[in-house]
Amino acid sequence: METADPTPHARSTDRDSTADGPADAAPPDAAPQLSLELLVHGVGGTTAPEMLGDPRVQLITGDDTAACYRRTDDADAEQRPDDYRGEPVREAYCWSNLTSGNGARALWLLLVPFMVANLAHWMRPAAPSEHPAQRVYDLLVRILALTLTVLLAAASCEVALDLTAWQCAGTTACAADKSWMGFLSPDNSGWWSAPGRRLALASMVPLLVIGFLWWLSRRTWSAYESASPPPRLPGTSRGTPVAERTALSREGFWYGRRLVARLRAAHTTAGVLTIAAVLLAAAAKTDERGGGDSVLAVTGRALTALVIVLAAVTLVVVWRTARSEDAPDLASDRLVVRALPYAALGALVLTAVHSGWARPGAYSRGPLPGAGAFGGIAVFQGGLVLALAVTAWVLQRAARDDARTALRGMGGPAVALLACAVGGVLSGGVAQRFADWLDGGATPGQAHAPIPGPPVLLSWQASVIPALLVVVAVVAVLAAIRMVIVRNRVAKDVPGLYDPRERPDAGRTKRIAATIAGAGLTDSAPVLIAATSAVTLVLGAGAVIGAWHTGLAPGRATENAAPVVHAAAETAESLGSWLMGAGVILLITMGRRAYRDHSARRTIGILWDVGTFWPRAAHPFAPPCYAERAVPDLTWRMATWTERFDGRLVLSGHSQGSVLAAAAVWQLDLVTRSRVALLTYGSPLERLYGRWFPAFFGPPALTGLHREMDDWRNLWRFTDPIGGPIRLTCEDGRRIDQGPLRDPLAFGRTLQNPLPAQILGHGDYQADPVFDTVRAELIARLGPDLPCQRPADSAPKGRQDQGSSGRSSA
Repeated sequence: METADPTPHARSTDRDSTADGPADAAPPDAAPQLSLELLVHGVGGTTAPEMLGDPRVQLITGDDTAACYRRTDDADAEQRPDDYRGEPVREAYCWSNLTSGNGARALWLLLVPFMVANLAHWMRPAAPSEHPAQRVYDLLVRILALTLTVLLAAASCEVALDLTAWQCAGTTACAADKSWMGFLSPDNSGWWSAPGRRLALASMVPLLVIGFLWWLSRRTWSAYESASPPPRLPGTSRGTPVAERTALSREGFWYGRRLVARLRAAHTTAGVLTIAAVLLAAAAKTDERGGGDSVLAVTGRALTALVIVLAAVTLVVVWRTARSEDAPDLASDRLVVRALPYAALGALVLTAVHSGWARPGAYSRGPLPGAGAFGGIAVFQGGLVLALAVTAWVLQRAARDDARTALRGMGGPAVALLACAVGGVLSGGVAQRFADWLDGGATPGQAHAPIPGPPVLLSWQASVIPALLVVVAVVAVLAAIRMVIVRNRVAKDVPGLYDPRERPDAGRTKRIAATIAGAGLTDSAPVLIAATSAVTLVLGAGAVIGAWHTGLAPGRATENAAPVVHAAAETAESLGSWLMGAGVILLITMGRRAYRDHSARRTIGILWDVGTFWPRAAHPFAPPCYAERAVPDLTWRMATWTERFDGRLVLSGHSQGSVLAAAAVWQLDLVTRSRVALLTYGSPLERLYGRWFPAFFGPPALTGLHREMDDWRNLWRFTDPIGGPIRLTCEDGRRIDQGPLRDPLAFGRTLQNPLPAQILGHGDYQADPVFDTVRAELIARLGPDLPCQRPADSAPKGRQDQGSSGRSSA
């Protein structure tokens, strides 16, 4: 694609390339040296033929999950270097199958609370790693993640044990029209009709849920978290100050195999013990009616003590489990960690036998004993979030750079609160809809309902959802108003970016300005998350207080209030209950559409890919981390190719691929890194990752990366809703950022562009002439000779004490 008038950045790039060319280019009579451009795609599952622009491609290395491809004509390029003078061989690394696949993977969206909690671990402020609050932050996030597993197990018990086995099976009016429940009904007087035996049988359902999560975690653990990093040569940094190093450069960062195994054992144990605790609570209530001094009562107390001991051991395992990033964690787990899930399973079997033991006169009436634990879980989670906020505030005060950190370091606590809220919505939605199905459409908890229904706290939590959606809608309206204001302001400047001889077009101007304004909404995400989190905290606290104070659902609790209050409470309760159920269905539908529809995946893919980019450091049941396979793949490919062929390599990453590319470069040794240049475009490195994950992608970390790797350029556009500038300057004064690039490339119809040029936004950066110019400049700057390690004191003046000056330029 051509343009009538190159962009200013294209012209300046040409001048820079010309000025630097004689100093960096190889002599004309030098032996040809092969160059490789390794392309890494972003969100959307781009295929190798699309990346290489040729339907005929050949697999070079890799498997069906992730692999490197070339055009068939370039498969043997290393044998014909003379054919590629001045032009790099293009090779595509395709990793889309790591995050997409068949429709069954849509069920992973039900694990969103676990994924979001895992994100909170990585969203800490950029305080020094040795700060004492770092350990506290880690521990709080891991415990909060553990409560989500307990909440999931409790929700499964609510559906299977409370609503089904205790309430419906014990009530003639509910069980009469359900033939599959006949053998459980007390009217049948069968062996399974005893309440304890019904509960013991129903406990298989939550046990299967926990077992499935264990299996899924172990299966993905073997496939994703077993890739080892390549061995590194000594001297991995060029005198980079410790303050500018990042954890992503450590050898063991992308190898979390043993950590996930330990957390998986702890969370599996916690889930199984939750089921045992529910059985013990019901049995204790029944034994209490008989006097509480029987052998069964004493046995129940002994089993309760056993469950408490195992729970304490589980907490110790979670407390002592911390990431080891300096080197791959290859240590074997202790016997107590490996045996813990089996001990919990044994305790559950003993508890089931104890629960099913004959108790003459036992009956089930009302809600299952211990159903109020949902309130305790909610209060405990709220306390953890507040403690996490205090810890994040302490870390933020010690942070080295906080100018652009999202929410002033409160991103982790805000996201952790949202994880708890989503977990509560999913749990309540399933329980509410299942109760509606069991009671034949009657409102659970009402006087005429056949069963009491789920705990009243779930009804209160459902009632606050409409109010929360109103707040979100208000924020969305304000964002739309701001977008219109920005569009009108930007529209005045759009024509000045193009040839003044082109005919003005108000409609075209408005479309370009609207695209720029819409792309800027990404930077307003902190406002939405802050408002949602704050309102969620307040409304959640109100729901707990209302449930504990009244003991009734909102509709019944306000029967004696003013008619308008009662009507509002009933409306909110009913609407919120349906919204809870709709949320579960919506998640599954979105997931299936995202994995089957290319455009839908582009819409929500960036959020999913950000969530699954990070290792499972807090929750082992979160969706697997694809980067633990992709980053070692890229590192191995760059290290082996440059060693075998002594060539120059441009690592070219788009969108999320640029994040993988940067992470892979951090893992290279100095010798390999000096043969590699980095080209990023449409990159969220600073705009998303730098702001939300400042401890790993903040200005100090990115400054350290470009200090160790001067050959880095970044292309960006105002019309891109995801990518943005890196905001750093090279040591020789040149900027890493090349942009903003003109988009569209032509304003109206010209001799070279007779049809209106497309607004490219986040895609097709290769269509801009600046792309080829910058790539050629990077290859020229690498030069034919292997650069030597630069001493720390050889940096240009002003960069040796670059702590403040480098960061101010960022």
